[in-house]
Amino acid sequence: MLDNQTAAKLRDMKLKVMAQMLSEPDDIYRDLSFEERLGIMVDKEWMAKKNSKIKRFIAAASFGVNACLEEIDYSSGRQIDRRTITGLSSCAYIEQKLNVVISGKTGSGKTYLACALGTAACRQGMTVRYYRIPELLLEIQQAKLDNKYNRFIKSLNKARLLILDDIGLKSYTLEESRDVLEITEGRYGKSSTILSGQVSHTMWYELFPDPTIADAILDRVIHNSYTIELDSKVSMREIAAKKVMKSLENDALLP
Repeated sequence: MLDNQTAAKLRDMKLKVMAQMLSEPDDIYRDLSFEERLGIMVDKEWMAKKNSKIKRFIAAASFGVNACLEEIDYSSGRQIDRRTITGLSSCAYIEQKLNVVISGKTGSGKTYLACALGTAACRQGMTVRYYRIPELLLEIQQAKLDNKYNRFIKSLNKARLLILDDIGLKSYTLEESRDVLEITEGRYGKSSTILSGQVSHTMWYELFPDPTIADAILDRVIHNSYTIELDSKVSMREIAAKKVMKSLENDALLP
């Protein structure tokens, strides 16, 4: 009876794992001391809450793809420096308020790498937001119509890491250029941004109609960035699709 009451109190305090372990004791812990059993219960509860928090952070980030650094393909044709990625995986660049710029042709894995770095940040308890720039600019326009522009920009700047994907799909209007500058200005020296796109950062200047705005954007992004240029003779989407097909074929052969 006492154990049931204690388990109920643990659930009331949202300590569900500890409550379950108390209600359904495992024989493997029978010979342990009270302190040892309590330590195991606390460890398991802590880990469950940490994993739950990471899942919430990943869900809130709204990544374009599910990605993790452990599954990056380092084959020779891709020109990915493992040492650079390992260094970025520590998220020290976020602590230092630095940026990452990723470029490469279609299918080279830009979005995957950006989202994998974002997932690594979520695992370390950092808030992350992911946007495709075309969609972000549409949301900004809607925020202006709703008189919520300043609030929306502030919400972007609250993220420890902001991922802006597909930069350079088109040239930007003067108004869009000012919006991009507003974002980069608000985050400069305060938080980190990952920008990825097919166009190399050396050609970004041509995307913006006003040279002064172009200079301002590049000055706030490029000079404090890690730059990664990806290459792949075969589309990573094609490689991923072949892996899925092979897996399905293997499953079909099972009895």
